[in-house]
Amino acid sequence: MMEIRGLAYVVAESTNLNQWSTYAKDVLGMMATPVGDGSLHIKMDERQFRFQVQSGAKDRYLASGWELLNKDAFDAALKSLDAAKVAYELGSAELCQQRCVQQMAVLFDPSGNRHELVWGFKSDFKRFASPQGVSKFVTGDYGLGHTVLPAPDFDATVSFARDVLGFGLSDIYNFKPMGDDGPTVRIHFFHCANGRHHSLALAEFPSPAGCVHVMVEVENMPEVGRAMDRMSQQKVQLSATLGQHTNDRMISFYMKTPAHFDIEYGYGGAIMDWEQHITHEFTAVSLWGHDFTVGRVAQTA
Repeated sequence: MMEIRGLAYVVAESTNLNQWSTYAKDVLGMMATPVGDGSLHIKMDERQFRFQVQSGAKDRYLASGWELLNKDAFDAALKSLDAAKVAYELGSAELCQQRCVQQMAVLFDPSGNRHELVWGFKSDFKRFASPQGVSKFVTGDYGLGHTVLPAPDFDATVSFARDVLGFGLSDIYNFKPMGDDGPTVRIHFFHCANGRHHSLALAEFPSPAGCVHVMVEVENMPEVGRAMDRMSQQKVQLSATLGQHTNDRMISFYMKTPAHFDIEYGYGGAIMDWEQHITHEFTAVSLWGHDFTVGRVAQTA
């Protein structure tokens, strides 16, 4: 069984890199640097990038990068994939250079989501200096944050996450958008080898953007409030109001990215002890707040 350490990066495609650059710097408070291959590196810590945005014909989420500890762990992961008869392709030298890694294996889950297993990041360890004065993003041993991916082929994709990628189930949410008499939409939350409540979640519905949302975490609550102010000033669409989740205790709000998936911008996520955690089904998304109807109203306005 492979041991993923965390969400290393995400990759998006954009028809307008300048729009993403402005969004990254003026709303997220991250650094944005064009690179020679025609993509954009969005930096939020000492890594070269945590978001890589490629120029393309669509605005969408392309890939999730999952970090392994070292070459031995990478080789063991390939043996695990071979034993499970899971198809993968080794990343070319050009692609590895683009992602700033030593090696990569590319594979797709049963719902068509692209996963990139990587090790050995190349980094110059240049200091992160937020153009908006954001003090710090919580990354390091906890990875970039988390990603929530569409999984219309739900059971097979959950099995893939657990049995192939090695994620552990954190919690379950059975969403009933039309009440108890209506259909149930399942969302499962998964952890890997760090203390985040979840680094991956799978949602039983399609998403044209290729992702439901990506979460980034700051180190204090005022930074969340300042990001909300910047979102309003830059006229970025709010997707959900400020609130606190029941499962990971994150205090956050949601907003649209130029690639149409959401960013959850939060503070205070729980750090878990996986030897003590009891998996449960929670029946409410939030302890308070998080009105997601504001996003639906904005889309129909």
